Amino acid sequence: MKKVINEYLNDDIKYSKKQIIGIMSLIIVISGIFGWIYEFIFYYFDKGMNKFYYQGGNFLPWINIYAYGAIFIILFSYKYKKSPIKVFFISLISTGLLEFLSGFILHKFFGLRFWNYNIEILNFGNIGGYICLRSVTFFAISGLLLMYFILPFCIYLSRKIKENKFLIISLVLLTIIIIDDLYNLIIVKIFDLPSAIDIYKKIGFNFMIIKELLWKEIKF
Repeated sequence: MKKVINEYLNDDIKYSKKQIIGIMSLIIVISGIFGWIYEFIFYYFDKGMNKFYYQGGNFLPWINIYAYGAIFIILFSYKYKKSPIKVFFISLISTGLLEFLSGFILHKFFGLRFWNYNIEILNFGNIGGYICLRSVTFFAISGLLLMYFILPFCIYLSRKIKENKFLIISLVLLTIIIIDDLYNLIIVKIFDLPSAIDIYKKIGFNFMIIKELLWKEIKF
């Protein structure tokens, strides 16, 4: 693993197209799960430490905006990976813009609000409830974790596992996630089917009211 990290930082690794596709697919899966775990833990403390809230709107523990953020970080900071400071600030700015624009557009143009920092703890530097200093700082630190551990680990796996096998495993995991996401974002509305939230609520899972109500308002 140490050898892979050194080669990665020094651009001594040549990637095949299959490796690149497999690595990025795995990054998308891991990042979405990472984001789900973070929100699951954070909102336990934010809501008074009385109960846990299931985050996101999928069956699987995965939140899509964290996957988008990971892609942004890799695209914008990859060539600066030798400088953790640059990676930190690029991660902070790119994910901050993604979060702000996503929150602003969803709220102003579609009447949807999936997060609101106005009603959360540690919301210093809060701008319109769409973004705050705590959130972008966490994303920037996560960017360091992504660039110096998760990405090298995925590269390590792509070299350790046979190329075709690695690609198949990565694509299967990504496909499962995408189907889950598309079902809960689009298919449930088109065909009036029960969403993950509907089913999990019947089982007894807890959801934050802000997300639960807004989810019901989405129409296609």
